[in-house]
Amino acid sequence: MIRQLLRFPRFSQSARAVSFSLVREEKTRQHSSAPSNMEADKGELKNKLTAMQYHVTQERGTERPFSGCYNKFYEPGTYVCVVCEQPLFSSNTKYDSGCGWPAFNDVLDKGKVKLSPDTSGGRVRTEVSCSKCNAHLGHVFDDGPAPTKKRFCINSASINFIAQEKSGGDS
Repeated sequence: MIRQLLRFPRFSQSARAVSFSLVREEKTRQHSSAPSNMEADKGELKNKLTAMQYHVTQERGTERPFSGCYNKFYEPGTYVCVVCEQPLFSSNTKYDSGCGWPAFNDVLDKGKVKLSPDTSGGRVRTEVSCSKCNAHLGHVFDDGPAPTKKRFCINSASINFIAQEKSGGDS
C-alpha cells in the first residue's frame, strides 16, 4: 500500500512519513517487548492458560465487553496476574464503570504495573502490563472517579481473584 502511495506525488511526503513512523514504531515495539527474565516459555503458557487468557496476555488481545467473569464480581479480595500471580488490584478500588470490563481506580502499588503508549487500532491509549512478567492486562483512561480520576479497564482473562480471608468469629 505504501508503494502505491509513493507513486502519486501529492502523497509521497505523507506516505514516507507514515512509512518511517511505522518502521520506528515497530522497532520500538520490538525493543519494549523484549522478554524479561520472569517471562515464561510460550509453550508452557499455552499449556497453563486457556486460549482466551493466552490471547489476551501474550498476544495483547481483548475479550468481548461484558463477557468476563469479573465484570460484575464484587467479593472482597485481591486480583492477581493470571500468568505470574503478582498481586495487582484490590477489590476496594473496583467499581462499575459500565464499560464491560472490570474497572479499578488504582493499583496496589505503582511498581506492579507497567504503562506504555498503545497506538493500535488507530487510537492513542495507555496499555497496562504486569511489571513482573509483561502480560497484557488492559488499558488505563483518565475518566475514572475521584480521587485518582483513573479507570484501569482490565480484561478478566488476564487476572485471577484471591478471596480475602474471613476473620474467624467461631470459638
